[in-house]
Amino acid sequence: MELTIDADGVALPASLTVPDGHCRGGLVVLHGAAAGHRSFFLYEHLARVLPAMGVAVLRYDRRSREQGDVPLAVQAADARAALLRLCQEVGEVPTGLWGVSQGAWAALVTAATHPADVAFLVLVSACGISPARQMRFGTAEQLRRAGFGTADIAELLDVRLTVEGYLRGDVSRSVAQAAVDRVAGRAWFPLSYLRRTMPDQPGSWVDMDVDPAVFMAGVRCPALLFYGETDDWMPVDESIAAWRQANTPDGTPSPEICRLPGCGHLPGPDGNTTIEGISPRYTETMSRWLDSQLPHRHGRRRPGAG
Repeated sequence: MELTIDADGVALPASLTVPDGHCRGGLVVLHGAAAGHRSFFLYEHLARVLPAMGVAVLRYDRRSREQGDVPLAVQAADARAALLRLCQEVGEVPTGLWGVSQGAWAALVTAATHPADVAFLVLVSACGISPARQMRFGTAEQLRRAGFGTADIAELLDVRLTVEGYLRGDVSRSVAQAAVDRVAGRAWFPLSYLRRTMPDQPGSWVDMDVDPAVFMAGVRCPALLFYGETDDWMPVDESIAAWRQANTPDGTPSPEICRLPGCGHLPGPDGNTTIEGISPRYTETMSRWLDSQLPHRHGRRRPGAG
């Protein structure tokens, strides 16, 4: 079913896949940084697998990134609008969020700020450190795996810290631009994920110092977390520790954590972009966990069902 989500006056195209029979629950899909379209293979996988077990899946296109990253607060507001639209379509059933990478951050913000609207979370590569720290870790790991040495990595981190200083308003634009100019010819620069030209104004990366632990502490619903053991974009152990140390409200269930052997930042081998390459353990664990969280006979039949 094709529909649109009214997100504060912005119409977001969406696709809703519903069960053939009774709907036990619903899931809204939130986006990775480079995967803003609802046709991304991980999102389509959810729409193929979950309706068969009674779970409706709502996928939508993230709003435009023409002006840069969409702030997490805006993504969270859009996610809540999607949850409300999903409830309109499937009735009073438990509804939750699935998010990958940046989408996991957005899901956290949504669950912490609108706890009554989020019954559960399924998060893939939910990073437990700030976006700025995560990008330092991830780009350094790109260089390391590409065979660059410690001096190259140190130079990368130095320039990233200088650029971060400009974005925070602590360093002048000319100093940050000069730092980038000095390394732009390095063989590793394409792996740095740095802009070649600094933005005209600082403050363009509004979420760079967001601490996920603040939002982890506000989560009141059950959560299932997936981490690939070969993830090259975030520190897995530190992220898991952040979840375990989060000062959540009394009575909040501890998240279930699933490590995925042979998987990277996404739930499949590094470089996989196909549904067929998705880890069976990921699919089986998610299906089992959702089955344990959702009522077995609840809600109304799908729209149009006899």
